Amino acid sequence: MPRILGRLAILTGLSTGSLAAAWLGGLVWFAGTSPHTVLDDATATDAIVVLTGGSQRLQSGLELLDAGKGRKLFVSGVNQQVDRDELLRVFGLAANQAECCVVLGHEADNTAGNARESARWMRQEGFHSLRLVTSWYHMRRSLLEFRRAMPGVEIIAHPVFPAGVRAQRWWASRHAVLLVISEYDKYLAALLLPSIERLQAPDPAPVTETRTTSQR
Repeated sequence: MPRILGRLAILTGLSTGSLAAAWLGGLVWFAGTSPHTVLDDATATDAIVVLTGGSQRLQSGLELLDAGKGRKLFVSGVNQQVDRDELLRVFGLAANQAECCVVLGHEADNTAGNARESARWMRQEGFHSLRLVTSWYHMRRSLLEFRRAMPGVEIIAHPVFPAGVRAQRWWASRHAVLLVISEYDKYLAALLLPSIERLQAPDPAPVTETRTTSQR
């Protein structure tokens, strides 16, 4: 019995170590391959979509709109108590300047919700391309959710780079490390969610074949 328990403990330790190594390797891959620069800043799209979560994101979205990189700007995940005029006034933009081109979405409260809310708006507008603006560490999960929600839409990533979370040296700051780890775990959860939902889905009811007897 002691030998069996010892072997089980060794196997458990090896399995745990393997999982930890795989998770750590994935974290390094996630941070290292997340966008560290804007790869395409020239292509114009139908829309610019900004995900709330920092003033730098909205500022970048407004600058892109002013530069003609999109016909309209959609800001997803805005607090229900904030209206467009109030939000834009913070950035020194008069409401009448943005009346035609800036739209706020108030329904989303997470990244998957951002994608669904943006997809509905894109369909209403008849748009087929967008430039997605969010923080660099949030971009991979955002692209995953947006591509699921609107597979036929061209999406150009436009990451922004907050001063407190430097893409090149994220590991040098405790705050940045915790933020990147949290985002990596959320990305893994979003990646695995469809498979988990399929496993939890009830089996379809069996089809009962009925036979009819023709009368002569």
